[in-house]
Amino acid sequence: MGKGLSVLAFLFFVSLTASAQSLAYKTMLSGLYDDDFPLAYLNQTELFSKAVWLDTREKEEYEVSHIKGAKWVGYDTFSLGSVKNIPKDQPIIVYCSVGARSQDIGKKLRKAGFKQVYNLYGGIFHWVNEGKPVYAGNRQTPKIHTYNAAWGIWVDKGEKVY
Repeated sequence: MGKGLSVLAFLFFVSLTASAQSLAYKTMLSGLYDDDFPLAYLNQTELFSKAVWLDTREKEEYEVSHIKGAKWVGYDTFSLGSVKNIPKDQPIIVYCSVGARSQDIGKKLRKAGFKQVYNLYGGIFHWVNEGKPVYAGNRQTPKIHTYNAAWGIWVDKGEKVY
């Protein structure tokens, strides 16, 4: 069995018996994130209150639930035109399910001259697992779009939607 398959098998096994903030989850996230791209952590409340929040998931995922006040910008359909009214020095927090897609969009924003772009550590999955609220429209909801059943293993709380 190749090294990659062994790691994947290990992560799957550990994820079946552990919470989303397990060693397996942290290991998975560390493999996704670039060391030089800034992360925003749940304890950074001052940053959270100043930042513009951008949801980089697909529209269907956003409509199931999103972080309150987040603007949907998408991933496959992302365009810099969707952020043209945001000042280049405005703090921005991007997020997706776990942080891979949002990091890609964050890099595009930085390349376009946005100076303070942060990727939400653990994405909306971590947000929900830590008991933070999500919304459908303006109403709080227990639902969380988990992308698919395989990614749903990382969500411990809320009502999973595929």
